[in-house]
Amino acid sequence: MKLGFIRHGQTNWNAEDRLQGSSDIPLNDVGREQARDAVAVLGTSTWDVVVSSPLSRARQTAEIIASGLGIELGQSYGELIERDYGQAEGMRVADSENLWPNKTGGGIEPLESVVARGRSAIERIAADFPGKNVAVVCHGTIIRYTLSALAGHRFDSIHNGSISLVDNDSGSWKVQSINGEEVSSTLTE
Repeated sequence: MKLGFIRHGQTNWNAEDRLQGSSDIPLNDVGREQARDAVAVLGTSTWDVVVSSPLSRARQTAEIIASGLGIELGQSYGELIERDYGQAEGMRVADSENLWPNKTGGGIEPLESVVARGRSAIERIAADFPGKNVAVVCHGTIIRYTLSALAGHRFDSIHNGSISLVDNDSGSWKVQSINGEEVSSTLTE
């Protein structure tokens, strides 16, 4: 089984460097184009279904990808919603850092909670689609920290429209690529 984690396409808040978290912000024109670009990259492999976070920016990206690949648009998973940034939602990143350094305080969801939701989503998707290759459209923070936890290595930011691959061919989840770039084989769980 293979999972392809795709970060949703760009929104106006991404372009303005604002924290969107669980706020439901739609894709902009650049984001829709990034979703179409992801279709071309994903088309080099075989995918069975596309699932997503229920937030509109992820769902819209998933719809574009499913249509472009000619595959099923599956359900959305609440566990895949982006980190809740509490009082910082809608703020520019730099401004939020002045108030809540390292994104702690202000009602910001702890990273441990984000990773736990990400792991739970992987388990549910694997149970819902055993042996299938699933494209999973969600959000940068949940992808970054969930895959970092799986790999035992902290990855840098996840780009809009990028694809990161994991598989469980060896019986446990292994991160194969981040932002479309192969992960060093020296990383372990």
